[in-house]
Amino acid sequence: MKTALTIENLSFAYGKKKALNRINFSLRGGQCTVLLGPNGAGKSTLFSLITRLYDTHQGRISLCGFDIKKQSRQALMRLGVVYQQTTLDIDLTVLQNLRYHLALHGISRKQGNKQIQEELERLNMYERRYEKVRQLNGGHKRRVEIARALLHKPSLLLLDEPTVGLDLPSRKSIVEHIHQLAENQALSVLWASHLIDEIYPDDHLLILHQGEIKARGSVNHVLLKTETDSISAAFYKLTHGVEK
Repeated sequence: MKTALTIENLSFAYGKKKALNRINFSLRGGQCTVLLGPNGAGKSTLFSLITRLYDTHQGRISLCGFDIKKQSRQALMRLGVVYQQTTLDIDLTVLQNLRYHLALHGISRKQGNKQIQEELERLNMYERRYEKVRQLNGGHKRRVEIARALLHKPSLLLLDEPTVGLDLPSRKSIVEHIHQLAENQALSVLWASHLIDEIYPDDHLLILHQGEIKARGSVNHVLLKTETDSISAAFYKLTHGVEK
């Protein structure tokens, strides 16, 4: 599998306060990686650097081999993002929101309609395409945002706690859908979450604490490294220094 994301010696500070300290990792296609970390660990800063909301001063980020600073357009074309807070225009319909996104990527109406239908059908939302976003519940809004993030066929999908505030059935549906995408379409996923039950046994973990990566690798690898028998115990040990 090709490498979708590479982070090399990445550091970032807010004034004198260091948010990230020499971060290194890479993600392959088809790999679902869950980013775990307590509040203030540096997760939001990392996502802001990958999406270029913040500029990188120390270190290097590349998407599918494209340097995000030197080849921004080529790199960001390979990226899909779902933020924690909704970014849909609630006064537009589902279809209008998605067509606007496609226009930004220079995708024709004919090709775009085909991709919209494909993604909405996959999420059981096609019949609601003419509804205004304000009429949708939280789970359905999140499905539209996932569909939007996938319309331009990205290689990497960033998810910033996308299931926060959703009911259990909605959470379960979205978690299953994302894992199926990673497996069936070789999509690389970096999923920031604090919900242990969203992690699958075959997932990879990236545990961030105080701006540093404390562990990374498969679930089994992290459990062996921490000599624990559960993800919650491993997370507690890595971020508190003792096993729960």
